[in-house]
Amino acid sequence: MRGLILRLLINVLALWIASSLLDGVVADSGSDLIWAALALGLINALVRPIVVLLTLPVSLLTLGLFLAIINAAMLNLAAWFVDGFYVLGVWDAIVGALIVTLIGWVGSSFVGENGRMERVDIVVANRRRN
Repeated sequence: MRGLILRLLINVLALWIASSLLDGVVADSGSDLIWAALALGLINALVRPIVVLLTLPVSLLTLGLFLAIINAAMLNLAAWFVDGFYVLGVWDAIVGALIVTLIGWVGSSFVGENGRMERVDIVVANRRRN
């Protein structure tokens, strides 16, 4: 349960950053960001896998670049469901989806399977010089 809440907060943060950076991604209030993050999470869990499977040949032909269009469509779908959250253009949807994806990916990498924050250790290999 804690992992779901942490991932929801990461999505809220990502949507807030996207709405701050882009003029075409607009949220009227903080509660609209929370509802949009919840809608985006549900859409990504339920709708996105079906769309990715159906468009697999196109994604293979474009070497995966079509996934950016799919992510933008999922962001638009979340905006369609949530009053007070708007995505105004195609390029804003693509860039907004890219921002949300990158921030969500980085943020979720610190959340473990049981919802705890994970510690990241950086290992530096020492090389011997002969």
